[in-house]
Amino acid sequence: MCVAAIAWQAHPRFALIIAANRDEFHARPAAALSRWKNGIIAGQDLHGGGTWLGVSDKARVTLITNFRVEGFPKPDRPSRGALVTNLLTGGSQADSVVIADYNPLNLFHADGGSAAILSNYPDESRQNLPHGIHGLSNGAFSQPWPKTQQLCEDLAAWLSGESHSPDDLFQALRRETPEETTPHGPEQRLSGVFIRDPVYGTRCSTVIVVDHAGQGQITERVFDADGHNQAENSVRFDWLG
Repeated sequence: MCVAAIAWQAHPRFALIIAANRDEFHARPAAALSRWKNGIIAGQDLHGGGTWLGVSDKARVTLITNFRVEGFPKPDRPSRGALVTNLLTGGSQADSVVIADYNPLNLFHADGGSAAILSNYPDESRQNLPHGIHGLSNGAFSQPWPKTQQLCEDLAAWLSGESHSPDDLFQALRRETPEETTPHGPEQRLSGVFIRDPVYGTRCSTVIVVDHAGQGQITERVFDADGHNQAENSVRFDWLG
């Protein structure tokens, strides 16, 4: 389970804003946000070796969520985290990468002035992302879940405000409501933006802010199994430098 709100070219000051939570088993090992030797800036899944969300020095950003489908994931399929790293380094291109063989997924990728949403369930699809605010979680992009809509509304309010402090976006990512369930959404225990659970819950929150001059910052807050903030890491980058 993961959830993200994305503002793509939706503000006079900001080219891109992402507010996202990564939900995972607490026992799955991960490394905190850092700058990798290959130019990626991301946290790292130490089990699969890839990442779930990151930026690169080459003006790329990629975010992936699993698409919840009964019978998946299947362990014999390639790592979705490796797909993210390949897109960030330029080893793969969003308009040609083969995604059918991966476990069901949704993926956001921006490269320079273009952005796209990719999915491989129920069929492989790619669509250019128009300017605006968009949400991504573990169901169909065309049917946002209540928690996805809530996070998008919070991001819209943040953009229309004056402070533009990342702390306000982190506060939105801590919402443990709504508890509303829908036929196409998750069960109640997973319906909050932030999931507090000792076995499977929100492991980290990430906020990415990039202005139209290419100046950006990615910040990650890491949580323990009780939902307590354990660490915060932040890296600045320059896409036009």
